[in-house]
Amino acid sequence: MPILNRAAEMQEEVAGWRRHLHQTPELNFDVFQTAAFVVDKLEAFGCDEVVTGLGKTGVVGIIRGRKGEGPTIGLRADMDALPINEITGKPYASTVAGKMHACGHDGHTAMLLGAAKYLAETRNFAGSVAVIFQPAEEGGGGGNEMVKDGMMERFGISKVFGMHNMPGLPVGEFAIKPGPIMAATAEFTITVKGHGGHAAMPHGTIDPIVITSQLVGALQTIASRSTDPVEAVVVSVTKFHAGDAYNVIPEQAEIAGTVRTLKKEVARKAEERIRAICAGLASAFGATIEVDYDANYPVTFNHAEETVFASDIAADVAGDAHVHRAIQPVMGGEDFSYMLEARPGAFIFIGNGDSAGLHHPAYDFNDEVIPHGMSYWVRLAETALAA
Repeated sequence: MPILNRAAEMQEEVAGWRRHLHQTPELNFDVFQTAAFVVDKLEAFGCDEVVTGLGKTGVVGIIRGRKGEGPTIGLRADMDALPINEITGKPYASTVAGKMHACGHDGHTAMLLGAAKYLAETRNFAGSVAVIFQPAEEGGGGGNEMVKDGMMERFGISKVFGMHNMPGLPVGEFAIKPGPIMAATAEFTITVKGHGGHAAMPHGTIDPIVITSQLVGALQTIASRSTDPVEAVVVSVTKFHAGDAYNVIPEQAEIAGTVRTLKKEVARKAEERIRAICAGLASAFGATIEVDYDANYPVTFNHAEETVFASDIAADVAGDAHVHRAIQPVMGGEDFSYMLEARPGAFIFIGNGDSAGLHHPAYDFNDEVIPHGMSYWVRLAETALAA
């Protein structure tokens, strides 16, 4: 099955929704205008139920098929933006300083709304479709909050599917793999407390900058010397703060960063090594080193049967040659992982073409993707819930 004619016809309408959302980005759980926009559309489409306030500000619409009883599947999109100043110069660019849709969640929301409109019009399936609009993917764990609010049980969701755009993958192509497709994430803050003094008399100090500089290098041995080379782990220091003057050795220094892994045991080992390295350097230099370690999203793990199913649906839409069924995992994190821990399902990437990368101030979702994403959602729902 190629792109749905109806999806192609709706492209401009759905792109209009997307551009409206792009102009009014909201962060984390504070997606009140976005959620209200979603609710208005779902109610206008004639969804059988529209429930708000799940996972604080999430929205779920229920569309019942006309072919009788059957299971309920969940289709999920994320709604939140990022704290970035947009530089695209587009006529529909963000109107909110310091906020922009730099990850394409505006496109994800619009495509799922388009699919919801189609499914509510046709209802060519047995059972129900739950269209899930989630807040706070960008670090807030909104997916986890919706699961903890009992979303799966409340609507009887048996399987759940997610989709994310991928810059660099051509428009009209899809990419997926069974097993771990995105990484578990963790964040750390390490504070090194020494003894400050005059920069001309370093022998009377315990210099936290020297210690912390060695710590930055030592942390890289977690990947190079503490982890099996065939396993994936990324330890990145992304912040380094210390001192205020040219001639003063400060009392303390602080670094922060992130750890990305594809296996729980590797994640545990990375945390253990961070703490051991810090303890060793503290002992060696006579400093105090404090570690604040926060494990965030788990691995996004695609279930085998559902991954084959999703791959076949993508092939129906795009042609088998345009579906990459065994891509390399992406070391970014994704809180759809919590939904995949709660129910079987699969997460797929859809090509955004030759665009700026995700989380870049020049990024923009490609509206040419819309009919492809809509067709995928519709075909998936109608096939999974065939009478």
